[in-house]
Amino acid sequence: MTTRKRIVLSSDHADIQLRQNIAAHVTAAGFEAIDIGPTTSESTHYPKHGEAAAKMIAAGEADLGIIVCGTGQGIMMAANKVKGIRCGVCCDTFSAKMIRQHNNANMLSLGARVIGEGLALEIVDAFLNAEFEGGRHATRVDMITQIEG
Repeated sequence: MTTRKRIVLSSDHADIQLRQNIAAHVTAAGFEAIDIGPTTSESTHYPKHGEAAAKMIAAGEADLGIIVCGTGQGIMMAANKVKGIRCGVCCDTFSAKMIRQHNNANMLSLGARVIGEGLALEIVDAFLNAEFEGGRHATRVDMITQIEG
């Protein structure tokens, strides 16, 4: 029996609609979406949402993560502070595919003010459909992990 990959999603307050649309998209593609909010447009801080999603992956409660803020940069920086997380900001499908294939990224960050929804969904598909290639890339990923201490 094969289990569906669990995808945790989070964002700041300004990017709720894009995050919810991504959650529906990944569910339709056969993944299990775990949307951890926020659910209101009340001002909130992106670092806590990036950290919360990253901690779920680090704890094994989710397989991969997709996080969203205005540029994708701040929430990505917060997520990458969690041990074991490799998150990249992507604005194109090639980069999204490569961070999975070469860097074994377990999180994708998107900038809602940088890309539109159509491109965001294409980037999500590229990220989720790519697999880590291992080989020489595994050596490099191990080197990244060693930096964490």
